[in-house]
Amino acid sequence: MREPEYKKTLSLVAYLFGYPDEDWWTALPEAQAGAAALANQQNRTVLLEAINYIQLLGRRGYEEQYVRVFEFSANTNLYLTMHDRTDFGKQAREMLAFKKLFLDNGFDTNRELPDFLPAILELVAAISEVQARRVLGAARAKIELLRRRFAEAKLAHTFLLDVILTEADALEGETA
Repeated sequence: MREPEYKKTLSLVAYLFGYPDEDWWTALPEAQAGAAALANQQNRTVLLEAINYIQLLGRRGYEEQYVRVFEFSANTNLYLTMHDRTDFGKQAREMLAFKKLFLDNGFDTNRELPDFLPAILELVAAISEVQARRVLGAARAKIELLRRRFAEAKLAHTFLLDVILTEADALEGETA
């Protein structure tokens, strides 16, 4: 049985949001080939344009941008519970809820915090559609907030968040 395309798509988005270390750069051509093979034209275009953008920036330029945008910015980092840090008790409860999503689906996050967007996307790509729908539903409000922040900052990665939300909508539509 063929893997549903949303799994491949979200796995590619997770990869593109990953830290651009040596292994990441080595795998970029494979990710580009995977994106080119997607049947969904809109997602294929967005992913290929994101990869093209990364390649145009070059290794050093992209790595500097990645660190500045995703690691040093409180508004645009990829940790979904970090964007509303006015209530640390609420943040802790949200972090536990994300941890529970991993554990309930037979996974754990040993190398990352459970609210790290690429980790959540990898989880969604590894579980059933029913479970994926639940996980994306639980993360949706945070992803939408992150999307607004990315749009305000005029980040090219905004379109990758659109792909996530489009896939979440498609999964939701399959139950309707």
